[in-house]
Amino acid sequence: MPSDAAPDQSAADGYLQRAHLLAELGRYDEGIGELTALIATEPAHVPALTMLARMHLAADRPSEALAAAEAAVAAAGGPPATEPPALGTPAAETPASDTPGTVPPVAGEVVPALVARGFALLDLERWKPAAATADEILARAPGDAYAQRSAAAVLSASRNGQAALDAAWRGVELSPDEPEAHLVLGLVAVRLQLFDLAERAYREALRLDPGLGEAGQDMGVARLERRRYAETLEHLTAMADLPVARPDPVRTVDAGIRRLLLSVAGLSLIASVLVAALAPASPGASRLFAVLAVAGVAVLLRRPATWQPGLREAMSRGLVVPVYAAAAAVVLLLVYALVGGPLPLVGAITASVVAGFTAFARR
Repeated sequence: MPSDAAPDQSAADGYLQRAHLLAELGRYDEGIGELTALIATEPAHVPALTMLARMHLAADRPSEALAAAEAAVAAAGGPPATEPPALGTPAAETPASDTPGTVPPVAGEVVPALVARGFALLDLERWKPAAATADEILARAPGDAYAQRSAAAVLSASRNGQAALDAAWRGVELSPDEPEAHLVLGLVAVRLQLFDLAERAYREALRLDPGLGEAGQDMGVARLERRRYAETLEHLTAMADLPVARPDPVRTVDAGIRRLLLSVAGLSLIASVLVAALAPASPGASRLFAVLAVAGVAVLLRRPATWQPGLREAMSRGLVVPVYAAAAAVVLLLVYALVGGPLPLVGAITASVVAGFTAFARR
């Protein structure tokens, strides 16, 4: 039995991978063909059914997407639809597929299938069952960021209100470094006419991923939600006559230099403390370690073209203290490596702390 299961799983993975690659090239019909072949042998393959639903959504076929999503939800043991869906294709033609990374990791297989169902219902303008699907997602995965932001997006379009805003905030709290979470918060805020919040959320999303401005050009299913959210938010901001936030080049330069300063200050501080601890037992080894630490900073700064052009301007905008403090910390480490003595180490530690705190304070 094990020897039979392994080839079957390998074959299924092959279908999924080929379908995923075809979808990313925009060749949805060919990808669906791969999934149809897989579903013919495994009718209850949940990842495949979920991916099929996402493919139909990407190809603007909501009826077919709903049929595939319903099959995926049923196979995963999820709740039935609150009203009978108008299936666009027979069950035999609604297989689905997925590859690792196509559906974000969530609690169980049913949540991605429910998300696909919710999107399909929205596209079919079936607002009540879409809202019910969003409620089911929230109930099933209260601690999952993907589930929370997906449910918030569906609720925002179907019912709107405080529940959508709460779910969007929860998504941001659970994954503050994911741009999609802030994108959904901006989307919900625009629909609630909370325009200041919407602008701040979209700016944060762009800071985390400057490529979001072109997300509407993405193809395939791996970034299906990202594309839908970005397109909808741009449409809503245009209707509300709001300027769509774009990355501020000045802030981008300052943020990059600040991150570099924090790295230099942190490396210098750690190295100085270790050198000071090593010095009483082995002065020679501690001085050698100081040389290695300075070399590490040099490696960190190995591409001056990435930070030199905007350094002077960044200093004029308030980064002068951390720049000089970080440089002093490195120079004092080098002085200790050359001549030894406690004073350079004390100075290096102090300068590193000053550089780190002042750079962080400029956020």
